[in-house]
Amino acid sequence: MPGFPNPHLPFFLILLLTSNAASSAAISVGAPLPHPSTHQFKEAPQFYNSPECPAIDWDDEREGAAGDRVGGAIFCSDRAVHVAMTLDTAYIRGSMAAILSVLQHSSCPQNIAFHFVASQSADASALRATISSSFPYLNFRVYSFDDSSVARLISTSIRSALDCPLNYARSYLANILPMCVRRIVYLDSDLVLVDDIARLARTDLGERAVLAAPEYCNANFTSYFTPTFWSNPSLSLTFADRRACYFNTGVMVIDLDRWREGDYTTKIEEWMELQKRIRIYELGSLPPFLLVFAGEIVPVNHRWNQHGLGGDNFRGLCRDLHPGPVSLLHWSGKGKPWARLDANRPCPLDALWAPYDLLQTPFALDS
Repeated sequence: MPGFPNPHLPFFLILLLTSNAASSAAISVGAPLPHPSTHQFKEAPQFYNSPECPAIDWDDEREGAAGDRVGGAIFCSDRAVHVAMTLDTAYIRGSMAAILSVLQHSSCPQNIAFHFVASQSADASALRATISSSFPYLNFRVYSFDDSSVARLISTSIRSALDCPLNYARSYLANILPMCVRRIVYLDSDLVLVDDIARLARTDLGERAVLAAPEYCNANFTSYFTPTFWSNPSLSLTFADRRACYFNTGVMVIDLDRWREGDYTTKIEEWMELQKRIRIYELGSLPPFLLVFAGEIVPVNHRWNQHGLGGDNFRGLCRDLHPGPVSLLHWSGKGKPWARLDANRPCPLDALWAPYDLLQTPFALDS
């Protein structure tokens, strides 16, 4: 069952929206709201490479971080597409949908290596078992993140969910993943792809850029920092020689070699330490990324992050798609599609997420 990108994406989205809205709402009528740890998920189909996919030497083994042996060449192969995501029980349902969407629309799904990062306090064995039961053929590793090291640096933000230490794991990927992983695509758990992720992974970073992401230069960039920041010349001059624009950190292509060489984790931590002494921003893990990288990234087409579908950080109201083609739908914001579907109060665009939902409900019919 190979997965291929749909060349008629706008029609695909319209068709899904009209055909699935009624069925998605019907499934969620009276649906229970189980605790994340009690979720049961269906097994996903197996997806196969198309004939033109590059071969990977599966018998090879290369040395990983700290001298450990990384079994299976795919986890170090430059021919693989490396995807990094965080993993926890609260967002596991979203993660499962995201994984399925990546595989389903990939022309080379067997050449994708997933690198999942879980909190050190999480039950990694249970998370690993959940992924394996729904994706028996998935190439994946689960890495432990010592979130105690970052917890001391986190300041309270406008929404408590943004203060979870695991949200900051993206700043430590270069340290967590094996040294042989040179480039990754980082994805949040509240999104689905409707295009081949290899197209995003191939983004040209040029000779110096560390990361690439869609930029939004029409956004009010000053709103991401406090008046204290802008009124202090020694701080506001941070952006003096940069055309700084907002970018969403939920979808990024990162050159980990360049990140390590530039010690960007330390640079981000330095801004977080300053935030503990002087309130210079309000919004979780995003502002430190903007302080370090805004104006220095490679811009990616907006189709790769149709973000904000979860509404704002306070009420999570329904939103429409931005104009233009779509390759990735992102429910950033307070409202998550699975929660709204379960509550029988879905937004229209939640019907585009529902086909990727692997949750096994009491009323689900075996296919």
